[in-house]
Amino acid sequence: MTKRDVFRFLNEPREMPAKLPLALRTEGDWNELYGRFEDRQAAHQADRCLDCGIPYCEAKCPVHNYIPNWLRLVQEGRVLEAAVLVHETNPLPEMCGRVCPQDRLCEGACTLDDGFGAVTIGAVEKYIVDSAFAQGWRPDLSKVVATGRRVAVIGAGPAGLACADRLVRAGIAAVVFDRYEQVGGLLQFGIPNFKLDKSVIATRRAVLEGMGIEFRLGVEVGRDIGMDALLAEFDAVFIGTGAYRYTDGGLPGQDLPGVLPALPFLVNNGRIVTGGDTWGRPVAGWETTLALPDLRGKRVVVLGGGDTGMDCVRSAVRLRAASVTCAYRRDEANMPGSAREVANAREEGVRFLFNRQPLEIVPDTAGRVAGVRVVETRLGEPDANGRRSAVPIDGTGSLLEADVVIIAFGFSPQVPDWLDGHVEAPGNGRIGVGGERRLPYQTAHPKLFAGGDAVRGADLVVTAVQEGRDAAASIARMLRKAARPASAALDVI
Repeated sequence: MTKRDVFRFLNEPREMPAKLPLALRTEGDWNELYGRFEDRQAAHQADRCLDCGIPYCEAKCPVHNYIPNWLRLVQEGRVLEAAVLVHETNPLPEMCGRVCPQDRLCEGACTLDDGFGAVTIGAVEKYIVDSAFAQGWRPDLSKVVATGRRVAVIGAGPAGLACADRLVRAGIAAVVFDRYEQVGGLLQFGIPNFKLDKSVIATRRAVLEGMGIEFRLGVEVGRDIGMDALLAEFDAVFIGTGAYRYTDGGLPGQDLPGVLPALPFLVNNGRIVTGGDTWGRPVAGWETTLALPDLRGKRVVVLGGGDTGMDCVRSAVRLRAASVTCAYRRDEANMPGSAREVANAREEGVRFLFNRQPLEIVPDTAGRVAGVRVVETRLGEPDANGRRSAVPIDGTGSLLEADVVIIAFGFSPQVPDWLDGHVEAPGNGRIGVGGERRLPYQTAHPKLFAGGDAVRGADLVVTAVQEGRDAAASIARMLRKAARPASAALDVI
């Protein structure tokens, strides 16, 4: 075997896959921004890994991927083995490779991030799974022993899909219910195509169905089927309903024509881009269907600096707005959005105004949006979450002129009515799980488990994946107590 050059990182700079040309992006091209590594590129980037004695990248990853191990397999050209290893910890690796804020997680913890450029972990993760699927690789369930147990999964978002994946690997049949017409939840509708092409989700759905998972789509629990019926039919139920409740900020003028809440804007626009049926399909948590305005030639202001805000500004660019401005009440260092997404937005022409607190949305003489009145801020004392508060500065008010305002202040969960009497709700719309004498992710009802945004509030895709995966382990543990001794498959997760 050729001796490995442990100093390759000195001669091989960090590289990302090639980007879609800027001219195409600003002209309305919705294809994924980043291309894919060729085999040689992936091997070279993987070989930059120092294989640290303490893998900080692995520790920082919410699912604790075996990152140095599968980087070494890629460097050795053993992609199919790498795919097996990737799936040991992450049921949806090709999606996390695309949408995770690696700069805040694994790559941000990489030893080489201090001056040499972190290993491109996310891009290599995407390469592994895309390449393996293209070669026909699929998860091997040949040794799985069916237990005869069945679990209903409510919600086909990342938490639900991850839970279902781990259940079938344990020999437990999984039936996934979702109100939407496609799987993926916000992966499908809320995340734009330029970050996650929907063919990726379609491939994963085919893989999951090949593993034996059944999807019942367009079925809304509480309307089409009741919780009591699910509890009677299934041995356990996992709830992964996400966080869809709109945070509006209570701004005066937010009901004016031309003001759009972020989530319905992204969902309905995503349906348009993918050629889906938009009209007549209300967005979950939003009672009416949103008619999207034509943004061509319009001045667009997006309020909010998280990843959803970045999805909105970059979508507005592709919808050919004349100008796109993001206003955020804190400074750039305290911005919750991924630094890489902010850089991409800047590259695409988005203007950022930091330390701007919106006060009201101002109408024109026709009663439509004319702009957003803002005041400058300074950072004050930390708030209840440890973040420094934004303190308005007197006498610094100004008007940001706008034809369209998109409010992206975030989302929160809401315990649905059909769970009344079944679970505890500790506040903030979240489902209560865990506690004394309960398994992790188990609710007050012994057969009900929950995870993802419905439990912790709006968070990262990878965090929802981790909770869905780990909730499946708790479900298997509960069912194992009543299983026949021969049902050893329940021990695999």
